Amino acid sequence: MNETAPVLVLGPVLRYAGETAVSVWLETDRACDAEVLGRRARTFEVAGHHYALVVVDGLQPGSEHEYQVALDGVVRWPEPGSEFPPSVLRTLDPGRPQRLAFGSCRQAELPVPHGPDALDACARRLAGTPRDRWPDALLLIGDQIYADETGPAARRFIAQRRDPAVPPGYEAADFAEYCALYQEAWSDPAMRWLLSVVPTIMIFDDHDVHDDWNSSAAWRAEFEAKPWWRARITGAYQSYWIYQHLGNLSPAELVADETWREVRQAADAAAVLAGFALRADRRDAGIRFSVRRDFGNVRVVVIDSRSRRVIDDNSKRLMLDQAEWEWVTESVTGDWDHVVLATSLPLLLPRGIHGVEAWNEAVCGGAWGRRFTRIGERVRQALDLEHWAAFGQSFENFERLLAGLGAGSYGAPPASVTVISGDVHNSYLAPASLPGTASRSAIWQAVCSPVHNVLPPRFRRGYQFAESAAGGLLGTALARLTGVRKPGIRWRISRGPWFDNMLATLEFDGRRGRIRFDRATRDPRGRGQLEPACETDLA
Repeated sequence: MNETAPVLVLGPVLRYAGETAVSVWLETDRACDAEVLGRRARTFEVAGHHYALVVVDGLQPGSEHEYQVALDGVVRWPEPGSEFPPSVLRTLDPGRPQRLAFGSCRQAELPVPHGPDALDACARRLAGTPRDRWPDALLLIGDQIYADETGPAARRFIAQRRDPAVPPGYEAADFAEYCALYQEAWSDPAMRWLLSVVPTIMIFDDHDVHDDWNSSAAWRAEFEAKPWWRARITGAYQSYWIYQHLGNLSPAELVADETWREVRQAADAAAVLAGFALRADRRDAGIRFSVRRDFGNVRVVVIDSRSRRVIDDNSKRLMLDQAEWEWVTESVTGDWDHVVLATSLPLLLPRGIHGVEAWNEAVCGGAWGRRFTRIGERVRQALDLEHWAAFGQSFENFERLLAGLGAGSYGAPPASVTVISGDVHNSYLAPASLPGTASRSAIWQAVCSPVHNVLPPRFRRGYQFAESAAGGLLGTALARLTGVRKPGIRWRISRGPWFDNMLATLEFDGRRGRIRFDRATRDPRGRGQLEPACETDLA
């Protein structure tokens, strides 16, 4: 092997996969030509880091292709001596059953034991599973990295370049440190192989930037005043665009994307993406991180529930601004067998938590007077009260969307509508209904979190109380005391909660749908494995 040739730093990561084209993302140590299955792409540079997105087109639907990655003509993937099979890319076949795995909240390296990594266990399972049983996509719906809770490798990198005794300490401070976080997250051999064979759709959540990111106007004002925040938020958006968002785009979307064109034209695209980051942080029109994809007759809409929030006025808060919400409603229009709505934050929480979040929003909005407004804000930030229930108008909008889908307002009613989420470090399944409406679709909330970051026992007890009848009554009573309306949607947690590291899988075959939750355990050799925790019909 030519040791002077470029090498892979990260990847290959199989990203978009349609019926006739796929994209493969990778990071290299220098500028070069990257080649996959005879298709080539020149790397682009951002602040001394080099990346490529290779689009492999002209493929047949439902086809499989083992592949290698060559850099300047030298094969750099697969790595010699790997315990995993050759990497393979598969195009979609709309006629076969569609499988979508999902989960959130993964810290690759943890200072204390948090159990086996569910994605590591998934890789080992797939290595011995026939390819026709593999997922058609893996949806990573938040907290792929923890910029505010960095792991050992990232902390070593930070300590080598600046004094961690100075804020922001061991948190990510800029683009270079974000790159170190992604390298820490995606370098493990099992994770690296998994990402090379299962297409991925990604969306960020708060820890990709900072805990409670954009939870309120007060939170934003506090952090914007910190001297290190500007470099932090710029690096967050720059790296997110490169490592997560770019691969979500289809070949047609890439052609139409102005930022992608500017990045490829620049000798060093750091300034291009810095400008993009500032516009994204201002919620400029034309920037969208939400994504929609089709898997046969299954429509998947991945909703950005972080960067498009309207939080300037406590009495007029929105999880998504009006333009973004209109895009969501447009995206579900059509005659779908199933609709999957992915939002990093659960729509339907245990009733006790839902009531407390609705109460808190009302208090922060002045329902109990100015003095309680300040107290409410402190409670909001201390208890992370910033899910859909804490954005009452957006919660009502979501209720109407679900009712309209089930009643045929957007097309023929789908057999199932499943809201998939993460964030809360426990997993559960909740059937829902909309009394008084004409909805004919089965409606579900499915939460799968964490992939690898187990919730400490002391927090579990509080969660379990919130799910209990007493906790539900308390939360509901608090909400009523501030005049919050009773939700139109009804739900209950029927399976779970589970507090293990987990991965969930949706399977759709025509009008039939199923969901399976798998927990990560250890085999006799101490390696991660997946064991079923629950499987049930959705439609």
